[in-house]
Amino acid sequence: MLTSKSFLFLLGLTGTLPLAAQQRADYPIQAVPFTKVKLTDNFWQPRLQTNTSVTIPASFQRCEATNRVKNFEMAAAHSGKFATTYPFDDTDIYKTLEGASYSLSLEPDKKLEAYLDELIAKVGAAQEPDGYLYTARTIDPAHPHAWAGKERWEKERELSHELYNSGHLYEAAVAYYQATGKKNLLNIALKNADLVCATFGPGKRAVAPGHEIVEMGLVKLYRATGKPEYLSTAKFFIEQRGHYKGYDAKSTDVWRSGQYWQDDKPVVAQTEAVGHAVRAEYLYSAMADVAALTGDKALLAAVDTIWNNMVAKKMYVTGGTGAVGGGERFGDNYELPNATAYNETCASVADIYWNQRMFQLHGDAKYADIMEKVLYNGLISGVGLDGKSFFYSNAMQIKNSTGFKDTEPARSGWFDCSCCPTNLARLFPSLPGYVYGQKGRDIYVNLFVSGSTDLAVQNKAVRLTQQNNYPWQGDLKFTVNQAATSDFNLLVRIPGWARNEAMPSNLYTFATPSAEKVVIKVNGQPIDYQLRNGYAVLVRKWKKNDMVEVNLPMEVRTVVAHPRVLDDAGKVALQRGPVMYCAEWKDNDGRASNIIVPAGTTFTATPKPDVLNGITELSATVPVVKLDVANNSINTVRQTLTAIPYYAWANRGKGEMTVWFPQQVTDVELVTRPAKDVSQGK
Repeated sequence: MLTSKSFLFLLGLTGTLPLAAQQRADYPIQAVPFTKVKLTDNFWQPRLQTNTSVTIPASFQRCEATNRVKNFEMAAAHSGKFATTYPFDDTDIYKTLEGASYSLSLEPDKKLEAYLDELIAKVGAAQEPDGYLYTARTIDPAHPHAWAGKERWEKERELSHELYNSGHLYEAAVAYYQATGKKNLLNIALKNADLVCATFGPGKRAVAPGHEIVEMGLVKLYRATGKPEYLSTAKFFIEQRGHYKGYDAKSTDVWRSGQYWQDDKPVVAQTEAVGHAVRAEYLYSAMADVAALTGDKALLAAVDTIWNNMVAKKMYVTGGTGAVGGGERFGDNYELPNATAYNETCASVADIYWNQRMFQLHGDAKYADIMEKVLYNGLISGVGLDGKSFFYSNAMQIKNSTGFKDTEPARSGWFDCSCCPTNLARLFPSLPGYVYGQKGRDIYVNLFVSGSTDLAVQNKAVRLTQQNNYPWQGDLKFTVNQAATSDFNLLVRIPGWARNEAMPSNLYTFATPSAEKVVIKVNGQPIDYQLRNGYAVLVRKWKKNDMVEVNLPMEVRTVVAHPRVLDDAGKVALQRGPVMYCAEWKDNDGRASNIIVPAGTTFTATPKPDVLNGITELSATVPVVKLDVANNSINTVRQTLTAIPYYAWANRGKGEMTVWFPQQVTDVELVTRPAKDVSQGK
């Protein structure tokens, strides 16, 4: 019998396993469940509240308005015509259900819960008697979606996304049961999962799922129920990659070789992050899950190698991944163009999932460093400050010259493929679950977010409280509160950027080293501390109201890229604390692409509580290139550069933006603008 206690494993983070699954291999480090972390943070708490009050309701409204809900109603009636564009549109409902469930776990809302029950009833009515659930076929089995094939699972490898839909269903079902104790969505998911396990496996049907996530979802159900078939089927799907005979192994084309689907070779033989970035990072997350739960050392070695490749050669300075728009995929090593950067928001969501799992496997701060980089930059750039406008791709540069290929210059409320808005809706409320980790007597602090958490160390209750104004200030305070003296180790992450490490690789480095040191005090007295895998290890018999103070230097640093990143040659990016900055047209006389940041430029950081919901702004006097049309000449003049956090761009209209700044003029680009077609009134 399932109990609500069994469902504290959320997002694969941590929790209490049912008896059937206890004492098995698992992650060495368990994350503290998001339900046990209460935020009072000035940076993240407003965003979580906006997600609850704006993003999730807007997502449900748009699912209704775009006929995503209608698809389920028609499937139940076995009548009508599939009313949306893609066969995976069902997942937008599942992901929003998941996000709403997390919100219910933090803030009960009877009206929202009643709506979810109505929606779940429609999902259940659309399910076929044997558990199959896929509206793109069930509405009219004789005329299914063009991507679906004539028979079930026929095009799962290529296009149908049947198992992708199932994976998101499983994740939503676990979340809703954990939040409410109701089994209505869970029963739907288990019925579908039993069908999947009966259909696929040794001696049965074999396929490498075209869009991974069913593997992660099956692991969730395994954690919830202890049913071994769910874990073994997840492992089976992972191991099916690289065995399809229909690809051309010698082809350099990512589709013909199978690389787009991470299917060109068995996963244990893969060494690079390749193909569709979202699919890839879901796969790598599942590989970490299965490696942890089965002790598969070959799988663990492969996922370690792939992570090293991505962080050393295939990640943007903002944490974005998936450089190439064609196929939404990773490019070659060091292929990180700015003008055409893709950086799908969903890839940042997947990257958070993956790096959390890597931390739980290894206990190394470098994984939390990447999580922090993604969270404060490449992920939250994907949603506007209004909570209801979104980027699908996240540009590194917007330039208004004719002939220059821009990516999205402005956010949209919704997309035909709206995977990104709904992915954000489910990630935000789970964010408290990424703050802390625990392994026996070791308590890890990964993210600096004001609030408190309740823990148990050797059966003694401990409350740990954070107070800070991060990411704008580096003064961190941690207060230990418990009834009796507790003997445990507090491991506080010292961010790589505070240790002269811009990236846990040589892909990005600081232009000049800093002499500033991280100072730690306990009860007001400076202490010496040892670093272990990037964590300051504080070993102590903690007493009530013991206070730890950590001072992180918040200098403005210039970042340079590896020489093989050709688009960034001779350029610098700006970083303060964990936040990457950009210049936007609004603050810089209508331009951003004409700004030069010479070596040695001194910046001033100024709090701006009334700008863009509160930011710290950077400014400096620098040369900018100006065009003198009257005299047909160009020259440089001194001007104030104003830089804002990258995540905040495009909230004040369309215009130029750039993350990377040349340090000197090396060339001039001449652009011929086409004459206006007066006859057409253009």
